[in-house]
Amino acid sequence: MKEINIIGMGMSERTLTAEALRLIQDADILIGAKRLINEFAHLNKPSFNAYLSDDILKIIEETDAEKIAILVSGDVGFYSAAEKLTDTLKEYDPSLITGISSVSYFFAKCSLPWKDANLISCHGLDTNIVSSVRRNEYTFALTGKNIPELQKELVKYGFGDLKVWVGENLGSEEESIQESTINELGGRQFSSLTVLIIKNPDFDSRIRTGIPDEEFIRGKVPMTKSEVRAVCLSKLSIKPDDIAYDIGCGTGSVTIEMAFAAYEGKVYAFDKNEEAIALLNQNCEKFHLDNVEAICGLAPDCLKDLPVPDVAFIGGSSGNMDEIASYLYGINDRMRFVITAVTLENAMAGLESLKNIGISGDIVQVAVSKGRQIADLHMLIAQNPIFIISGCGADE
Repeated sequence: MKEINIIGMGMSERTLTAEALRLIQDADILIGAKRLINEFAHLNKPSFNAYLSDDILKIIEETDAEKIAILVSGDVGFYSAAEKLTDTLKEYDPSLITGISSVSYFFAKCSLPWKDANLISCHGLDTNIVSSVRRNEYTFALTGKNIPELQKELVKYGFGDLKVWVGENLGSEEESIQESTINELGGRQFSSLTVLIIKNPDFDSRIRTGIPDEEFIRGKVPMTKSEVRAVCLSKLSIKPDDIAYDIGCGTGSVTIEMAFAAYEGKVYAFDKNEEAIALLNQNCEKFHLDNVEAICGLAPDCLKDLPVPDVAFIGGSSGNMDEIASYLYGINDRMRFVITAVTLENAMAGLESLKNIGISGDIVQVAVSKGRQIADLHMLIAQNPIFIISGCGADE
């Protein structure tokens, strides 16, 4: 059996561990991206410029070499090519040799702790960087050539004054580490090998439900009230990485709370009213939520060609409840549904729509009375009772 070691290089040869260096020196051949294998040209070993898993497998299958070192950048456990390589080469049972990650290296250079930092990659990924910054004191971000876009997003959602450390070409002769604010990143050029540490001393990691109504930017668009929202969110049982739909979003109060819960996922909010969409966007900026996409249109037509949802809240259907429920169940038969209605007829229609797709729905009525002070006395003012219908598809 050939001995194959997938070796994390850290940032460069300067950050290589002693174990990794020994295995490279003992190897019969080296495989890796050109910039990595070039660092060992002085060893005069047969070297192959390859970084795609299938190309590397082909080289291994065709070589007579017994000891093979595959070089990958950084730490083999942190957004590394090693993950796919390990699966592709599983019949050879490769060993993983960890490198010094850009995370530990950069935090040490900045004299900062990283035990509680949130680690994300914004390199070719749709990452909720605003949500990470909102929820964590320190956010570490791998970037590509997209710092201008990240800077605009953070400024848009109110984080322009936060402190940021910028690390370029870490571990190399061209290494550069600078401190600034998010605002000051605008208009500057950065290397494609750039990482960020963003500090938010006022971070808030709460998953908020039942947010007081007065916190929302309001218009003439209907809004689901605080106590009803709390019950709806408990029925939805949203996981952090869920894809969620809010159909008939109105002011967006439910959307906002769904987005707090799905902080690693995304919420798609739909309404036929352009004013509702505008209000929702304003509320997203106010609550620092970048994981929401607002779409103006009529369901189910406006739901097409979007990521498949895990949960759906239907606060308004414009008479298309059967079509909406049928479409959603058709693309995910494990869907979790929550439907609200203010009339008996619409409540029964919601139950019937779920029944038609094979879901036995549950119905509760929520009647809320809120206290109001009048002189030295308090009296209760009743809100309209709301019916909440919920149900899950298979295996939920």
